[in-house]
Amino acid sequence: MVAAMHCSDRSRKGRTGRPRSVETDRAILDATRAALVDLGWGKLTMGEVAARAGVAKTTLYRRWANKNELVVDAVAVLFDELELPDRGCLQADIEGVVLQFGALLARPETKTALMAVVAESTTDDALRERIRSAIVDRQKRLVVLGRERAQVRGELPPDTPGADGALAAAQAIGLIFDLIAGAIVHRTLVSAEPVDVAWARQLSTVLLQGLGGLG
Repeated sequence: MVAAMHCSDRSRKGRTGRPRSVETDRAILDATRAALVDLGWGKLTMGEVAARAGVAKTTLYRRWANKNELVVDAVAVLFDELELPDRGCLQADIEGVVLQFGALLARPETKTALMAVVAESTTDDALRERIRSAIVDRQKRLVVLGRERAQVRGELPPDTPGADGALAAAQAIGLIFDLIAGAIVHRTLVSAEPVDVAWARQLSTVLLQGLGGLG
């Protein structure tokens, strides 16, 4: 499950010069999340992040055009930590990723950063699209893997061949992701309730009851 290249990487792919340092990128993204927790969105600046990361401000701007891009990528790398180990059956697989997702959102750095970018994106279409491509679309990989694994086990029917089947599969993947992610985000960030084993089991049971109708 290799994560896709950051949008900022793609937009700068043609640039020449020294290769980017993984350590520097990590320090910048770590500093961004820490600054968000300490200062909030309004007081966060590229200069503050540069100072915390121990790099020049120009180093940030060579990688990210603005604060919006930087914060989204700082959130995206956290979600790239999510995995879908094979636990033997679809329900157990779902429960495992639900618990991972819940634990991730319980971390102050994730919670603060995600809430900040989502709030800001309500008036910024470009930021909303960046969230979709860098976080949402990338994490649909988990649903794709889970469906494929369940189909191999015989727990879900195979996709219908052809363009219509591909379209139906894409729609099912999007809906499954929305249901799982939406439920977890609402529970942790809105209701402020824990995502525990009992709740994960309830959510997976409800989801599995509906999956049969999706095909």
